[in-house]
Amino acid sequence: QVQLVESGGGLVQAGGSLRLSCTASGRTFSSYDMGWFRQVPGKEREFVAAISWRGGATYYADSVKGRFTIARDNAKNTVYLQMNTLKPEDTAVYYCAASSRTGNFFAIVKYNYWGQGTQVTVSS
Repeated sequence: QVQLVESGGGLVQAGGSLRLSCTASGRTFSSYDMGWFRQVPGKEREFVAAISWRGGATYYADSVKGRFTIARDNAKNTVYLQMNTLKPEDTAVYYCAASSRTGNFFAIVKYNYWGQGTQVTVSS
């Protein structure tokens, strides 16, 4: 069992930056693949970024590639999402997710543990 707690959301102007953090409970964090998803009201939750359990592989949605960076610190049980050059269309609730399953990193069904979400609002 893994419990995930996100932090770092907030209000920022377009072009600004935020760093989201997700801290996990449990001693097996380093064995989980980790991902970030986001959701706006009325739309499906969408993939943003993911990182393999060793951190050797990272994956990004086309919409954030070159602007967002995912990283993890297994010693701190934490995964980060550095978001630069933010746009109003990045406004959403951002969710951290953990996966003990194999499968497509971009697919929501891969992830079996979820945080409660943190709001990111980008003003124009």
